[in-house]
Amino acid sequence: MKVYKSSEIKNIALLGNDGSGKTTLTETLLYVSGQIARKGRITQQSTVSDYFPVEKTYGYSVFSTVFHTEWNGKKLNIIDCPGMDDFVGQAITAMSVTDTTILLINGSVGPEVGTQNHFRYTEKLKKPVIFLVNQLDSPECDYHTIVENLQLTYGAKAIPVQYPVETGENFHQLIDVILMKQLTYDANGKLTLEEIPASEMEKAQEMHHALVEAAAENDEALMEKYFETEKLTEDEMREGIRKGMVTRGIFPIFCVCAGKNMGVDRLMEFLGNVVPHVDEMPAVHNTRGEEVPLKTDGPTSLFFFKTGVEPHIGEVQYFKVMSGVVREGDDLINADRGTKEHLATLYVCSGANREKVEEMQAGDIGCTVKLKDVRTGNTLNSVDNDCKFNFVKFPPAKYCRAISAVNQADTEKMMQALTRMRLEDPTWIVEQSKELRQTLVYGQGEFHLRTLKWRLENLDKIQVNYAPQRIPYRETITKAARADYRHKKQSGGAGQFGEVHLIVEPYQEGMADPVVYNLEGKEYRVTMKGK
Repeated sequence: MKVYKSSEIKNIALLGNDGSGKTTLTETLLYVSGQIARKGRITQQSTVSDYFPVEKTYGYSVFSTVFHTEWNGKKLNIIDCPGMDDFVGQAITAMSVTDTTILLINGSVGPEVGTQNHFRYTEKLKKPVIFLVNQLDSPECDYHTIVENLQLTYGAKAIPVQYPVETGENFHQLIDVILMKQLTYDANGKLTLEEIPASEMEKAQEMHHALVEAAAENDEALMEKYFETEKLTEDEMREGIRKGMVTRGIFPIFCVCAGKNMGVDRLMEFLGNVVPHVDEMPAVHNTRGEEVPLKTDGPTSLFFFKTGVEPHIGEVQYFKVMSGVVREGDDLINADRGTKEHLATLYVCSGANREKVEEMQAGDIGCTVKLKDVRTGNTLNSVDNDCKFNFVKFPPAKYCRAISAVNQADTEKMMQALTRMRLEDPTWIVEQSKELRQTLVYGQGEFHLRTLKWRLENLDKIQVNYAPQRIPYRETITKAARADYRHKKQSGGAGQFGEVHLIVEPYQEGMADPVVYNLEGKEYRVTMKGK
């Protein structure tokens, strides 16, 4: 496969609520770009993204899927993320190693809570955002209300690049205000570019003017030209939008119907022509707070952001080249574990399909197999480098259950399986509580832990039970009490004895230490040491 330069690579995360159509969009992107010859279907369990058995069984994404495609000489690395909040760890990881985020919106529902949550993460990570309204053929779709809601929430930065002439069953036309053309699709998704009809011209010109103004605001030279002529060329608009996306000054709004191949080709053009390349984004920082320039002539650093465990292969380790160049056969040093690793093979990914490549340059995303001792979050460096990265921050666990093997003989096997699954999803946390005498598993929600149980029972053949976490009750004194004891010692003669008088009283936080005790009518004063 061709080796791509940093200036030819773009990294994109695909996010959206469950049901927004991410998996279908992934298939259409790959089909439109020629990466696959036939679109897979979720109902047929034949999609590139959801290829793990648990995903096929439940019908929703559990793991993020890394794939790549080529468009106009550019390499697009795209990570399709699960939509459920239970699997938010996969989305956070993907956003941490990509540059641009596509937030997919279900056209029949509009922006949802998940949309806002994902946007907050992009805001925290300072990532460019594209809003993509899908399912415009739905009878419930109201595109203009969706745009109004986006602008009400995110301000004027959310700006339409397209709008549908009609939504619902008759959807097949878009007005593109960058091209100032009407995009008409037939039943097979074939595109015809047409002039904007007179009935839509006034609206299109108004939206075009707003987009030109927004693009010009992000470049002084473009702003000066806009003040002089109130016009920009297509290329100037693209340049202004690109710079605006990098600084989060513009959030373009696109629309597609991925299931019918409508609008996806135009989205691909925008991704290839406008979305920033990896070398146009701000530099990342290592653990020492130092900027690490994304340069191919610098020392080599790989950050391992994801681990997959696949039958007959074992651990598949996914990485991003943070700097330098990595080649097949390189020996690198694990900066976190101090071990030496040999990269026998390098691959670019398309779900379960992998294609060998001899070299990968700074900014690229790929995977390798059969490493000795690499875990998610580790950094591999060339000998002359000591960089470390830890920019992936997972949310705390929200849900807990006690887990036990039905057959006690399987307990050790269960613990080994849980340890292995944590490699794939670090938001699963396992704790052996001595106090409660339970093994606890923590996750992001009920679906998250249900997925873990399914995998244990169906892939590892270990039957397990879930139970509520016990409450660690503490015993305390509730009322005053006293006790006496006389100890006698007889060794001849009169003998000896000793008495112990014990008084126990409740104590509450903030109470003063008692210094006077009443015993058999007498008061005894106690001196507190250190007071």
